[in-house]
Amino acid sequence: MTSRLLGDYISVVVFGLVGLVFVVATLAVSRVLQPRAPKPEKLTTYECGEVPVGEPWVHFRIRYYVFALLFVIFDIETAFLYPWALVYAKLAKLGPFALVEMTIFIAVLFVGFIYAWRRGALTWV
Repeated sequence: MTSRLLGDYISVVVFGLVGLVFVVATLAVSRVLQPRAPKPEKLTTYECGEVPVGEPWVHFRIRYYVFALLFVIFDIETAFLYPWALVYAKLAKLGPFALVEMTIFIAVLFVGFIYAWRRGALTWV
C-alpha cells in the first residue's frame, strides 16, 4: 500500500520536474536566440505609432478601482448562482436546505451591496 502511494508521489514529482525543465529550457533557448538591437526608438513607449506626451504614470482616483473591484466581486458571485440554479432540481432532494443556503448567500450579497451603496462606492462622479 505505501509503495503504491510512494509511486504516486514520485510520478507527480517527476511530472513537475519535467514541466520545470521544459519552462527553463524554453526561456533559455529564447534568450540565446533572440535578436538584440537596442536603439533609442525601440526603448521608447509604444503608443500606436504616436510620440508619447507627458509622464507615463498618471494618477487615477481610487473610486474607479473600487468600482471595478465591486463589479468583479458581484460578477463572480453571479457565477456561483448559475451552477446552483442548474442543479437545483437535484438539490431539492435535500429539502429546504439548498434554498435556505442560497437565500443566506444572496442576503449576504445584498447586505454588501447596500453597504457599498451607502458608502458611496457606486457613485461614478
